[in-house]
Amino acid sequence: MKATIISENPIPGLPSASGVEIIGPTAYVIGDDSPFLYLLDAATLAVLSRVPLFATDAFGTGRIPKASKPDLEAMAALTWPDGRAGVLVLGSGSTPARAAGWFVPVSGEAPVRVALARLYALLAAQLPAGVVLNLEAAATSATELLLFQRTVGRADAALLFVLPLAETLRFLLNTTGAAAPKVHQLVFELPLIEGCPAGFSGATFVDGRLFVSASVENTADAVLDGAVLGSFVGVVDVAAGRATLARLAWADGRPYVGKVEGLAVRQQLGPSHFELLLVTDDDVGGSTAATAHLVLAE
Repeated sequence: MKATIISENPIPGLPSASGVEIIGPTAYVIGDDSPFLYLLDAATLAVLSRVPLFATDAFGTGRIPKASKPDLEAMAALTWPDGRAGVLVLGSGSTPARAAGWFVPVSGEAPVRVALARLYALLAAQLPAGVVLNLEAAATSATELLLFQRTVGRADAALLFVLPLAETLRFLLNTTGAAAPKVHQLVFELPLIEGCPAGFSGATFVDGRLFVSASVENTADAVLDGAVLGSFVGVVDVAAGRATLARLAWADGRPYVGKVEGLAVRQQLGPSHFELLLVTDDDVGGSTAATAHLVLAE
């Protein structure tokens, strides 16, 4: 497997990108300290518009302070129980203020706030001792909701929660008679850079393949940032419980040292060759969009 950065450019006016999904000609991007969902042209990456998710007086500096932000880190394209297509945006759950989400219809209708505390309590109960819930990526298949736990500072606690999609959405909506969904947990040991383990940071499910990104920071705190050391992209085989990742590098072989926070598949270039759209966060309010080529097999 080989992952090569082809280009990278800043995204003006979009702070701290943390997730991306492509639906048709539009790339939907969230930022972890922004109250907006941003709509970009998937081809040119120009910002077309932004959708307000919630009201806040704390965005005056262009970033919501860490102590009060909902920390929107995960996003997945799906169909809501009422039949509307859209994206589900999720807070990380690493503090009580971060247990909220929003469903945003692609039709342009107003976002719907979704309370996540009950679901997050189910997930937190399955975490190893001493580990704080910190969801950083989400994806959906036709029948499953896949939520990725980023556990910083530990090489043995990168987790994937697999939940039944329809049942989980009914549970979130407090539908009458909706039981708590069963949670299946998979544990992965991800690669290291300079002794620091990677943690899941992005995911998308396309044509039967689960693509993921993972980034490496020198930190052991789920809230505080650390020095960024690099990133990986690859695929996860859920049935086999196996993650196969390649470290991102430039075409000349130089390691790429940005923090990839989300990925989407822009196009398939060959049987095992894909063009990816990556979004990054520099932890000081800046964001970039990078194009990468992922070759699964030579």
